Amino acid sequence: MQLGDYLPIAVMGLLALIFGGASYVLSGLLAPRKPTPEKLQPYECGIVPEYEPPQRFPVQFYLIAVIFIAFDIEVIFMYPWAVRMRDLGMFGFALMGSFMVMLIVPLIYIIREGVLDWAPRRRHSRDELIARYRAEHEAAAREEAA
Repeated sequence: MQLGDYLPIAVMGLLALIFGGASYVLSGLLAPRKPTPEKLQPYECGIVPEYEPPQRFPVQFYLIAVIFIAFDIEVIFMYPWAVRMRDLGMFGFALMGSFMVMLIVPLIYIIREGVLDWAPRRRHSRDELIARYRAEHEAAAREEAA
């Protein structure tokens, strides 16, 4: 390929920069600036919020969203391999196998850590923990005595 083959891409990039810059400048010059309380309110889906939500979204919600995006993007890399699977042979199969291991190991870790569990974990009270501790040590003492 010669440098002239890249001319359409350079022209397209230059036009995109010119269009973006012109839009930014013209919107700054021509846009009306009359803020009102209605314009300054948050707006989502056509519903004006009347009150704050009773609680914030849990971090668990965002963790699952990020994990979904990560695994979704990784799965996208499987499609080209599936299309060219026969041409790649055993080398391609071994590479995809290692890629699958890199997907499955974090998934097992995520499942084991309980990141995908939506239900809150049951917390034990201090008295329950002390009772369990004493019962375990009493059982161990009995085993040693026997």
